[in-house]
Amino acid sequence: MAWWFKIKLWKRVFAGLVLGVVFGLVVAQTMDAAHAEALLSKVKIIGDVFIRLIRMIVVPLVFFTLVAGIYAMGDPKKLGTIGVKAFVLYLLTTFFANLLGLLMGALFQPGKGVDLGGAAPKTLGAATSIGDRLMSIIPENPFAALVQGDMLAVIFFALLLGVGLLMARKAGEPAGRFFEAVSEGVLMMTHIIMELAPFGVFALIAYVAGTKGVATFTAILSLTLAVYIGCALHMAIVYGGMVRFLARLPVVDFFRGILDAMMVAYSTSSSSATLPVTIRTAEENLGVKKSVAGSVLPLGATVNMDGTSLYLGIVALFTAQAFGYHLEPQHYFLIALTAALVSIGTAGVPSASLFLLSIVLQVFNVSPEHTALVIGFIFPFDRLLDMMRTVTNVTGDSAVAVTVAKWEGEIDEEVYRARPAA
Repeated sequence: MAWWFKIKLWKRVFAGLVLGVVFGLVVAQTMDAAHAEALLSKVKIIGDVFIRLIRMIVVPLVFFTLVAGIYAMGDPKKLGTIGVKAFVLYLLTTFFANLLGLLMGALFQPGKGVDLGGAAPKTLGAATSIGDRLMSIIPENPFAALVQGDMLAVIFFALLLGVGLLMARKAGEPAGRFFEAVSEGVLMMTHIIMELAPFGVFALIAYVAGTKGVATFTAILSLTLAVYIGCALHMAIVYGGMVRFLARLPVVDFFRGILDAMMVAYSTSSSSATLPVTIRTAEENLGVKKSVAGSVLPLGATVNMDGTSLYLGIVALFTAQAFGYHLEPQHYFLIALTAALVSIGTAGVPSASLFLLSIVLQVFNVSPEHTALVIGFIFPFDRLLDMMRTVTNVTGDSAVAVTVAKWEGEIDEEVYRARPAA
């Protein structure tokens, strides 16, 4: 089996993805629907185990690496500069994602001529208001937040704890070394779990391909093209431009270094589930030091949802085109602003964006019935669109981490320019 581990992880994951698509389609074509879904459901268990293992590690990974990353800065003032720079970059990339989403929706006209009469109305419940979301950042009980996996609350508590250890100086050194040691142990756990990625990806993609089929893409071809091309352009132009012109680093090395994270993001459709491998690729392939990777990436996995913001803009125009709503210039501005605001802190799990769609559609007074129809139409194949949105989010996290690390002198450029070992 030594030959297997010599193959780069992203290549193994890609092979699992391709074989999963082929297997799923073959099963769907050679068996009746009921038996095919039964078989694919059993195969999917492997993928569910993989996702469960990743989710098991996410909260301790975020908590310990964030505390250790802040402690590694050695100066509370440095946290302020890194945090402000990262947050500003996240906001800027979201702004460009909004513009690009509206542009894609206007160019591709994905809702033009679409008949939603056959779509079963579907609602996903009321979305949390922006005010409640901001208030929930401060945990009433930090231990409960850790248990429940409330990532914004976990990040807030970890930030304060890390700053507290820095301010305690010598008295905080034993605890600081403890968090550094545990964070290393947790990262080693992610190495073990990620070796299961090719098999988990195979199982998850086989189920999606076998139950949804190629017809899913053809039924919503314009919407699919708008989302995929929009996300690809955003990654190439905005993230590539950030790395090239702000960080002044080679773009090819950047994308080559994060291939593992991109493949896992595409297959899991979860920014949170991909976080362990995002941190690993940033540190090992891109040379980002722990002080930046451990603080910027967990923050990005929670607040940086460019793919979601871009997608919400496209779906808003899709809705207007499908039902004949007339949009004034101010509506485009309000759609962009609302999509940006509600995308911040979106749960990093599959199809979480649909919970936010109703808020964006309220901008031009879409009726509850039409909102339910749009959600019902999109929901069956949203996972396929969510896969690309997640790749965009994860790529953006890494691009910001690299840029901030370069500005702060916290990057090993020899590691960045070297070809990834695995």
